[in-house]
Amino acid sequence: MKIAVLGPGGIGSTFAFELARAGHEVTVVARGKRLEQLQRDQAIVTVSGERAAVRVSAALDTTTEWDLVLVTVLVSQVDAVLPALAASAAKTVMFMFNTFEPLGRLRDAVGSSRFAFGFPAILATLDEGKLSSEIVTRGLLTTVTDAAWAKVFTDAGIPAVVHADMESWLRTHAALVVPVMIASVTAHARGAGVSWSEATRLARAMDEGFHLVRLLGNTLTPAPVAMVSRLPIPVLASLLWTISRLDPVRKTGAAGYGEPRTLIDAMAAAAPGEIPALLAIRP
Repeated sequence: MKIAVLGPGGIGSTFAFELARAGHEVTVVARGKRLEQLQRDQAIVTVSGERAAVRVSAALDTTTEWDLVLVTVLVSQVDAVLPALAASAAKTVMFMFNTFEPLGRLRDAVGSSRFAFGFPAILATLDEGKLSSEIVTRGLLTTVTDAAWAKVFTDAGIPAVVHADMESWLRTHAALVVPVMIASVTAHARGAGVSWSEATRLARAMDEGFHLVRLLGNTLTPAPVAMVSRLPIPVLASLLWTISRLDPVRKTGAAGYGEPRTLIDAMAAAAPGEIPALLAIRP
């Protein structure tokens, strides 16, 4: 298949690497230093030296009938690429990033017949352009709205499942991960885990996020995260305190506070005045 990956950071590069190794014709669309490095390598290169050959472009070719354009930019960057996606001849456009906003705007931009959304169960970073990634193969797997692409990803080594209510899934996930992200960035910056008082504040914010999801009429999903939402604050605080001391989690904190800040702002816009605990932890 002809697949374009728009935004080859850690997540996009992992998909590009695995899909290319599975035999698909993959083009990565990048900019800045990442573009320069990919143009030199003409491949996704891992920290262990493995290579997967890809084509490289500075812009999406809107005339190509891509089987899939996989959009792995941050939600704050998606508006800049929407015109090209709308004009593209792609058969399917799958957005894949954290968001709390309703999905209707993105669906309308590319057309409901070719719209898809997904979320990766992958921990990935780029170290001087070299990819380090861990693909989750058990438990909460990569989740998408399209069964055909779930199979393609699974066959390529990224186990994926289908969820019918992706908006509820994404909002639940945002409530879960915003405090985790803030804990990881804090731990990365100081080289040590968060304190118990910090963990407790983050736990209260997580609980408030779950309440917001229900307030907006969404379902807490999937089931394992719904179970987490029922845990007492001290238990949530203990979990946050613990994971902030895990090296893989701390390493992801290098991405900075931008994404959790954007998600909190989207939550505040969805329900003004309803999230004081989340606003209190906004970096």
